Amino acid sequence: MKPLVLTISAFGPFADRQTIDFRRLGDNPLFLINGPTGAGKTSILDAICFALYGKTTGNEREAPQMRCDYADDNLLTEVSLEFTLGERRYLIKRLPDQQRPKARGDGFTNQSGEAELQRLYDDGRSEILVASKVTEATQMIESLTGLDVDQFRQVMVLPQGKFRELLLADSKAREKIFSQLFQTNIYSRMEERLKLQAATIRKDAHDLEQKRLGILEAAGVASIEALALAISELTPQFEQAKAQKQQANIALEQANKQLEQGKQLSAELAEKKRLAASLAEQQARKVEMDGLKQQLSLAQLAQQVLPVYRQQQQRSQELISQQQALQAADQQLTHATTQKQQADKQAANITELDQQLQHSRSELQQAEQLQPLLQSYYQQQQQLNQANQQQQQAANAQQAAEQQLQQLQTQKTQLAQTIAELQQQANRQAELQTRQYQLERQCDQGRQILELQRQQQTLQQQLDHKAQHGKQAKAQFDAAEQQLTTLRLQWHQGQAALLAQQLGPNKPCPVCGSAEHPNPAHSEVAIPSEQQLEDAQQRLESERRHCEQLRSDYRSLREQIAAIDKQLTPLFTALNADSSVALPVTEWQQALTQTQQQLASAQQAAQQLKNQQQQLTNLEQQLEVQRQQLNDAQQQLAAQQSRSSSLQGALLEIQQRLPTELQNLTAEVALAQLTQQRKALQQQQAALQQQIQQLQQAQQTAASQLAQAQSALSERQQQLRQATQYREQAQQELDTALQQAGFTDVQALTAAQREPQLQQQLTQQIEQWQQQCHALAGQLEALTQKLQGVVAPDITALTAQLAQQQQLLQAADEQYQQLSSRLSNLNNCQQKLTTDAKTLAALEQQFAVIGTLADIANGNNQSKLSLQRFVLSVLLDDVLLEASERLAHMSKGRYRLLRKEERAKGNRASGLDLEVEDAYSGKVRPVATLSGGESFMAALSLALGLSNVVQAYAGGIKLDTLFIDEGFGSLDQDSLELAIRTLTDLQSAGRMIGVISHVTEMKEQILTRVDVHKQARGSHIQVVTP
Repeated sequence: MKPLVLTISAFGPFADRQTIDFRRLGDNPLFLINGPTGAGKTSILDAICFALYGKTTGNEREAPQMRCDYADDNLLTEVSLEFTLGERRYLIKRLPDQQRPKARGDGFTNQSGEAELQRLYDDGRSEILVASKVTEATQMIESLTGLDVDQFRQVMVLPQGKFRELLLADSKAREKIFSQLFQTNIYSRMEERLKLQAATIRKDAHDLEQKRLGILEAAGVASIEALALAISELTPQFEQAKAQKQQANIALEQANKQLEQGKQLSAELAEKKRLAASLAEQQARKVEMDGLKQQLSLAQLAQQVLPVYRQQQQRSQELISQQQALQAADQQLTHATTQKQQADKQAANITELDQQLQHSRSELQQAEQLQPLLQSYYQQQQQLNQANQQQQQAANAQQAAEQQLQQLQTQKTQLAQTIAELQQQANRQAELQTRQYQLERQCDQGRQILELQRQQQTLQQQLDHKAQHGKQAKAQFDAAEQQLTTLRLQWHQGQAALLAQQLGPNKPCPVCGSAEHPNPAHSEVAIPSEQQLEDAQQRLESERRHCEQLRSDYRSLREQIAAIDKQLTPLFTALNADSSVALPVTEWQQALTQTQQQLASAQQAAQQLKNQQQQLTNLEQQLEVQRQQLNDAQQQLAAQQSRSSSLQGALLEIQQRLPTELQNLTAEVALAQLTQQRKALQQQQAALQQQIQQLQQAQQTAASQLAQAQSALSERQQQLRQATQYREQAQQELDTALQQAGFTDVQALTAAQREPQLQQQLTQQIEQWQQQCHALAGQLEALTQKLQGVVAPDITALTAQLAQQQQLLQAADEQYQQLSSRLSNLNNCQQKLTTDAKTLAALEQQFAVIGTLADIANGNNQSKLSLQRFVLSVLLDDVLLEASERLAHMSKGRYRLLRKEERAKGNRASGLDLEVEDAYSGKVRPVATLSGGESFMAALSLALGLSNVVQAYAGGIKLDTLFIDEGFGSLDQDSLELAIRTLTDLQSAGRMIGVISHVTEMKEQILTRVDVHKQARGSHIQVVTP
């Protein structure tokens, strides 16, 4: 991976947008990132790391904390990096979580973090791989580079204080780094797969064994042999129960058959009795049925006479309707005669109305001839009013132009005065910037002094506390020493008493050999035991170690206090202050704040000065425009005054031509009065014409209606005579039909009438009764012949017999089911155990192979080395060969890196730990024993060797960029030259090497630089090439 272009906005110490085009440094450059402390050199590496992974190199600050305090509120914190991976180009942009101004209104709102990743093509096209999601962008970067953020920091970016981490990492940490770099996760997956398979087989075997025990327990037996014995004993009992169940089932079927036959016979006897009763009941309804037959016969005769009766009723109704129509026609004739007389009387007024119409037409003609003159009069008056208004507007415009010109001249005077005041304030910017820089430096140094004094005070309190503890520990040590001396003395003194306790009569003394013991020794105090002596000795040793630790802590605290004194001396010298006098840091900070405010005011005044000067230029232009507008307004007023005079003369001429009654009116009023008169005359003419037409139409309508009424009356009289004749004929036909049917009158006919539906119901009712009587008689006769000589059965006895057989069958079935279920369960258990035994044997064979492989692959072997760690150890040996070659060159042949072959103690993972071989002493020792400068050379060699080996393996990750932050200051002059020569060799081999260092020799030898310039309101970047 190689960076091409890095763009930083409001990030770290950079307040505005800064861009580093690494292409300007040349192909595969070795360049120096140079600048004073705090300028932002490390922030460049933080920006690269943040662009790729969303985190900084040192991880001391989170990404949202990297926003520059001096950045404009409207400028968002953003980092973009264009870089190459092999032959492909990519662009990634990131924004951390931050506050931004609201789009509307005051205040701020949350801006969520975003990340966009694009692939760039040589023809200018781009493909968006991730649109905005932060997590997806980070995962894509990890996939593309093959490194996560921690691995990136260790192999591509070596930040401040991080040089020794890769060198001193343990086997487990180094395994994680190398497995990602060399893509050896396949071996780790093989380990996990084998381990999982072995665990699965072991668990399956255990579960199967537990299952077999559960099957035996469920069967109620202790072993497979007991299970077979139980099956053999239970089989004969099951066969006997099966035979008993079959016999009971046959007996139950016979009893059930006898009961069903008895029930059938009882039902037939009951049916015979019911049929006899039903037949007698139907025969009792014969009189009722005869009556229904009589009603049906009369209804059928009435049905034949009904059409003649309906014809007679219709003719009678038609006669009544004709009589009513004749009466209405006579009334209509009377009304039409009256209307004709009234219309003739009103038509006599038509002549008078026609004379009024002719007079109205004459007046309307005179009014229409006067209309054009009044229209001209009205238009002239309108033009005169408009001209007067325009004249007034021109006068107002002239007055407004004069006032506006005066206001602009006043504003010009005030603006000139404001510009002079702002110029005076803006001239103080340089003075205030110098003052601000001095105060910022003074406050920073003052705060450093206060922090160091606070630390020194804390250390002094700890020192006093340690001194007090030291005195107490010394007293406790003296007391422990005195106690041990006393116990030893008591122990020695009490040995004679212990021997005396062991003496007996006629037993020789172990000291003098005498068998007599006239005066045996005894002790006045308790004799200490050996355990008490040992405890006192351990207490003394503990107190001694405690005292030595306190002395060491005391010396360390004194050294720290002395180191702080060394740091305070140059700070007090720089401030020209007395260390015994309290520093007025608060007053300095207040002065700084006041200066910053004054500077901000001066800067604001400078900006306002530009605005005010521009306003003055604009104002002068407005004055010139306003003078021209005043001149135009004066000319317009003169033209309007001339036009008004001309229109006034024309209006007087037209007014003299009008009638006398209209001359004293305005043109508008006269025109409106004439228009109203013409409208009234037109309405009067329309009304007269309509009235004449209405009278003529009414006379014609009345004559027509009278003739129609006379014709209608004659027609109605003829229709009445015809209806009377039809009605008399229908009555004669009805009388004949009644006589022939046997009905005395119309009332008898109506009483015998039945609806067709009712007649059909009567017919069906009679037929159903006849059919039912015939069916009942036939069924009764057949059942009587069938049951002749049959005796009624005893249903109660048959039911009791069936219940007894059911109980016997139930008991036999219960015994059968119990034995069948038990025998079936035992047989199933035996079959399952046989199958599981075969499966268990197969699992044991599998585990013999898979389990052994899993143990070996996962490091459960004599060397405690897993499969992946074994592969990585081979790869690490290759890395160490490359690294040792560079380390030997930089250390002048003294050091060489080795992989530790010995197995680690306990269960700790091993196989990837490092050691260093010292050619001067001829010994091998841990890498942690190297000094600071030696550790830097070893870490640099390891990083460079790792880069070479990773790229050498096919499909590996191409690490062609390395950033180094500090570390060179710990090297002597010869080692420094060797390190620079090593980096130069790397550059020649196609690597980009970026170095951050304050070492003067580095700046002298590396001419290609990225300079970071520190300023009061934020740093800026400059690329320097030779």
